[in-house]
Amino acid sequence: MRLRIFAALAALSVATLSACGNSGGTSASGSGTLKIMAPANAGGGWDQTSRTAEQAIKQADPSRKVEVYNVPGAGGTIGLAQLAGEKGNGNLLMTMGLVMVGAIEQNKSKVTLADTTPIAKLTEEYEIVVVPAESKLKTVADLVAAWKADPKTVSIAGGSAGGTDHILAGLMAKAAGVDPKQINYVANSGGGEALNLLLGNKATIGISGVGEFAEQVKAGKLRALAVSSPQRLPDLDAPTIKEGGLDVEIANWRGMVAPGGLSDADKKALTDLVTKMHASQAWKDAVAKNGWIDSFQTGEQFAGYLNSEQTRVKSIIAEMGLVS
Repeated sequence: MRLRIFAALAALSVATLSACGNSGGTSASGSGTLKIMAPANAGGGWDQTSRTAEQAIKQADPSRKVEVYNVPGAGGTIGLAQLAGEKGNGNLLMTMGLVMVGAIEQNKSKVTLADTTPIAKLTEEYEIVVVPAESKLKTVADLVAAWKADPKTVSIAGGSAGGTDHILAGLMAKAAGVDPKQINYVANSGGGEALNLLLGNKATIGISGVGEFAEQVKAGKLRALAVSSPQRLPDLDAPTIKEGGLDVEIANWRGMVAPGGLSDADKKALTDLVTKMHASQAWKDAVAKNGWIDSFQTGEQFAGYLNSEQTRVKSIIAEMGLVS
């Protein structure tokens, strides 16, 4: 039922396109206002990235008018459906990322990233696996042993079902030889709720972006079992998941796409604009302040990355039993 509701909402949104998305003109090199869609509620990661991009573009090109608007729902697939309805609009960008890749699969969205024009990958943020400070689990090996004894007894507090935190849990279980369908994942609306479960000893482990739990780890209230990066991270005393014996690494990445059907001129204009934004001091300062990892890539390189991520996520989402 839930999937059918999401699909219906997505279809409806194509027919009832946001006025914000339609009012900005049709050429990135023209005089219309550039719209940036954050396909989520205000205050989240996509919204933060979109509004950071808005300010950075204004610094890089003071004459450019830029506006951000929000289209929340279904892991970003409601916004994706609206973007598809803006075919050929060269004055529209949508912020997206790994969570949307998973949501497309989980919600069986009829609109996919094949209906968009990839513009740029922007940032990455690695994940961290933590336990309450007094937990008996000291290492990833301890977690694996508990999983193998009875996966249902290991409750995992993380973000939305099918999101990056959930995907990491599934990848780790698979690498440990545990059926991803058997893990006991407790979905939350954000890192704050997951943190409360951990601090209240109501969850065995927690998974979130490093920024969500790092301060609690440094304060000694949580203990880090591992991070999902290829190498250890500076200023954080935690081994990598690979060091713990599981061949897993993942980053929660964010990027930007445009509607499909763009002219070559509009695609180049948007790519050039985002490249100029990326080079601005405002963007560099924001990346450093937010602890993001600069992973900028455009054009065919980003398109290839999107394809590989869709293949990987589709496989793990299926193995975790998140699609029927």
